[in-house]
Amino acid sequence: MSTNQRFQWDHMTTGVCYYPEHWPQKQWASDLDRMLAAGITVVRSAEFSWVLLEPSEGVFSFDLFDAFLDLCAQKGMQVILGTPTATPPAWLTEKYPEVLNCDITGTPYRHGGRRHYTYNAPVYQKLCSRIVEEMGKRWGQHPAVIGWQIDNEINCETDVFYSEADHAAFRAFLQEKYGTLDALNAAWGTAFWSECYTDWAQLHCPRPVLNGGYNPSLLLDYTRFISVSARRFCKMQADILRKYVKPGDFITTNGMFGHLDNHQMAEESLDVYTYDSYPNMGLGLDRHPKTDTDLNDRKWTRNLIETRSVCPHFGIMEQQSGANGWINRMEASAPRPGQLTLWAMQSVAQGADFISFFRWRTCTFGTEIYWHGILDYDGRDNRKLAEVKDFCRKFRSLQPVCGARNVAAFALLKDYDNQWDMDADAWHRRVGEFSDREIFIASELTHTPYDAVYLRDNTTLEDLKPYPVAFYPHPVIMDGHKMELLNAYVAQGGTLIVGCRSGYKDPTGKCVTIPQPGLLQGLTGTDVQDFTFTSPAEEDSYALWEAGEKLEMPIFNDILTPLPGTKVLARYGASYYAGEAALTERPFGKGRTLHLGSAFSRDTVRQLLAYTGVLEPFQNIIDAPEGVEVVLREKDGQHFLFVLNFQQTAETITLKRPAELLYTGEEAEGAITLPPFGTAVYAL
Repeated sequence: MSTNQRFQWDHMTTGVCYYPEHWPQKQWASDLDRMLAAGITVVRSAEFSWVLLEPSEGVFSFDLFDAFLDLCAQKGMQVILGTPTATPPAWLTEKYPEVLNCDITGTPYRHGGRRHYTYNAPVYQKLCSRIVEEMGKRWGQHPAVIGWQIDNEINCETDVFYSEADHAAFRAFLQEKYGTLDALNAAWGTAFWSECYTDWAQLHCPRPVLNGGYNPSLLLDYTRFISVSARRFCKMQADILRKYVKPGDFITTNGMFGHLDNHQMAEESLDVYTYDSYPNMGLGLDRHPKTDTDLNDRKWTRNLIETRSVCPHFGIMEQQSGANGWINRMEASAPRPGQLTLWAMQSVAQGADFISFFRWRTCTFGTEIYWHGILDYDGRDNRKLAEVKDFCRKFRSLQPVCGARNVAAFALLKDYDNQWDMDADAWHRRVGEFSDREIFIASELTHTPYDAVYLRDNTTLEDLKPYPVAFYPHPVIMDGHKMELLNAYVAQGGTLIVGCRSGYKDPTGKCVTIPQPGLLQGLTGTDVQDFTFTSPAEEDSYALWEAGEKLEMPIFNDILTPLPGTKVLARYGASYYAGEAALTERPFGKGRTLHLGSAFSRDTVRQLLAYTGVLEPFQNIIDAPEGVEVVLREKDGQHFLFVLNFQQTAETITLKRPAELLYTGEEAEGAITLPPFGTAVYAL
């Protein structure tokens, strides 16, 4: 996939988040010694420390971090420094209230939390630039510093902005994009509900409207604007830091969050991308894991696959090490023995070569007193520290895996326009979120891994060629560039699979007037003249393959009319359209397109993977139950098999060829029992 990743770890590296301002200075040395003894060689610090560095406007104080960084250099501990712009000081927000983000009514978020600012206030940009400049000048050449994290979790807490600065910046964004109000009115279809704009001053970010009936084209452009604003804020800081960083040091940020083109941000501003992984958020205490259908903590793999699409060899800046929670929200059980390692290896399996645990010590004050770290409040050695030590040993044994690529059986195609359209469009969201989740679950349960591939302006055919099959579940918005890419992919031999609600909007968010599936019709060879949500008053929607096998057709049904040359694979079995085409196949060049007239259930995905010949690609290597995750990474012709037991019971796998257990160097073959939450990594 297209990437210009400029930094890559050359050895498996373990870190931890540590905040020297939270602990007595006399304790720092013993903490660092204990980290190093455990196998931790990197700390991340300073991302929330603005008021310590600039206690009053224009007055800087570096003594605390000078002392800490010098101690780290003395001990041989490496440091990633965070720019502190996620938490502006009270003096700043009191003097310059225009920096505060607002809710949709225009009410400001006040000091006392985090991320309560807007990217677009000019004075905030100026003050952020200054603190980043001062930090870069002070510590850019420090021997302990190896990397810089920009801000913290960009677009976390909220990914919508409604301050006066945002309204002004949104107008400027629209003027630059459209040039004239006539062009904007045409693009947005403002003839509806008398929305036509006659002066740029009439344009605003979304404001309260009755029943939330916003113009969908406005919402789509507003989300694009938020992404541009966040990216510019990140790039402003990256450009400053590049003047000061040592050769070999990296610039990163930790994510990933909504309303943000993370791929473009990484290309513009970052050397490597990092993610914060908290799988226990999938196990809220108000839900019973035995009855959940979303794979609980295992579902975090889906986020890691997304991260890998941005940066193939990424890092984890915050890896869960304890129960998480704030005083006002979120509750979680403590990791059971083995789960800390399981979750960290889950990240490694998907491409992480750097794991930094959050955090070394659980904070005894503030909002996150329940966001537990490796050590608890008393700081004593405990089972979590023992497990971290064991993980570090195992992680070092995986050095041959460092830099290996993930092996995928198929691609899940995505694009930001359609992701953002789902945020605004309830019809799109209903099918899109369901299909994305079910495709992931089918992939996991059948051990048929995929790559997420985002179709962007710089995506080429070479990015798609490695995948014999590509799902593009519901590309509601379609444009000429994507069509050229899809045509080329199918023509050279690829199998494209699309679902219902495809191709009926243009990039402005307006519906097209050509027959559905719009621009895709040349590939699908289908005509959609009738469509409907499935009715709760009728029996479950289904179709029958030619051989009589039942095919689930959930949520929404496009009634397909095959054009000449298109084969019908399955027909609806219920409702007024029983007997009509539900699944078709259209040859195109050396490839083919399958058009499914519904959303994708896990069982339907399993059937389609089997039909296209990519189901269970590792079945000649391993037999594993559904509750065990199986991942394959490859480097220089060597394959590495990750086997992760997400069950709280022992599970048996069968290796069908001799392999080396990298943790110990032992040879393994045949039936092997993994303990509850157990992991293994084999060299094949």
